[in-house]
Amino acid sequence: MSFLRPVFKGERALIAGIAIDATGSGMYVPFNLVFFRHVTHLPLAQIGLVLTVASLLAMAALPLGGSAVDRFGALRTLIALYLLRAIGFALYPLAHSLSLFFVLALVTAVGTRTAPSTLQARFAELLTGTDRDRMQALSRSLGNAGLGGGTLIASLIIATMGDHGYVAAAWLNAASFVVAAVLATRTPASPHVERDRPVKSGGYRLVAKDRPFLLLGLANLSLAIGYTSLTILIPVYATGWLHIPQGLIGSAFIVNTLLCATLGVPVAALARRRFRTRNGMAVAGAGLFVAAFAGQLVLGTVRPHDTTLAMTALLTCVVVATFAELVHSPAASTLAQNAAPPELRGRYLAAYQSSWALAQALAPTVFTALVAVDGRLPWLVITATALLGAAVLHRTARLLPPAAVHFEPPAQPADSAPANAS
Repeated sequence: MSFLRPVFKGERALIAGIAIDATGSGMYVPFNLVFFRHVTHLPLAQIGLVLTVASLLAMAALPLGGSAVDRFGALRTLIALYLLRAIGFALYPLAHSLSLFFVLALVTAVGTRTAPSTLQARFAELLTGTDRDRMQALSRSLGNAGLGGGTLIASLIIATMGDHGYVAAAWLNAASFVVAAVLATRTPASPHVERDRPVKSGGYRLVAKDRPFLLLGLANLSLAIGYTSLTILIPVYATGWLHIPQGLIGSAFIVNTLLCATLGVPVAALARRRFRTRNGMAVAGAGLFVAAFAGQLVLGTVRPHDTTLAMTALLTCVVVATFAELVHSPAASTLAQNAAPPELRGRYLAAYQSSWALAQALAPTVFTALVAVDGRLPWLVITATALLGAAVLHRTARLLPPAAVHFEPPAQPADSAPANAS
């Protein structure tokens, strides 16, 4: 897979949509509470409560999103989710009442929660073999690059327009979702919708009975908690426990974003050549997470007084964790795609996505509670969960279908050819 030789017709449109979606999201994600305060003019306390409640309620939409993918196809569902979020952000500047803000926050949260598993199902519809692995790495790199670019654009807009810049950022984000939806229409229709394949009865009951896949979800939950440490745990740990000046903490996010954006594809490609199975590659990523989190634990024990030394050690651990992410994420995500039966892929991937959603919901409470006791305690906990995740991933290699576990040569879809790609 490359920009020069697309695997399917419309691949470049899909890739561009991912980048534009991420750029739009980057215009508000880093600002979040401040963004909504300037757009809606509601009190911060109310905004925080509404966003938390909406995010938790939106988790209930994951099963509905999975069912929609299986019934209507990932393409139609993805376009609907893009447009749903576009409507939400377009109307945010009008949400000066708490009730309207809650409705819009819930609408956009539903779209945000269900979009990742829908996009994963879309990859699986369009790609096979190691092309799925490559798209995983590419989409993650584009996502990080887009987030960084969106943050920069929003910062420039706000610096130029002042408070009005937040409204402009909201509308630009809405426009980015519309553009992503239009680009999605340039990709092939969902194959199983075209063939009118009946959906297997049983639905989520079959997912609940699939023990190997549930173990895969458990492994991801164990590691997903560690993924959240960069944005949730490190700022509190670095300033409160290591006493690093707050102005320096943003560099950790910058380093992670730059490495993911620039090295995601080559690191994943190198790892695929090194390991014979996706489980082996994912376990290696989990091992790097263990090393990074254990390093933070040691740093929290030593607690150097020299700010330069403390910051250098902190960033070193962040770099190791970033490489862990680059190795683990594409292998684990493709493993879930391949392990899901095509006729129930939407439901399976929605169940898998719930492990990410649960980790993101639990992390703020868990991390803040543990840091209040001892700054090293959360690192001890996520070191243990990363070890658990690695062990479970190793175990599932013998339980999942061999075609899901082992890397395969890239396969060309029968109805597509590079010469016809756009």
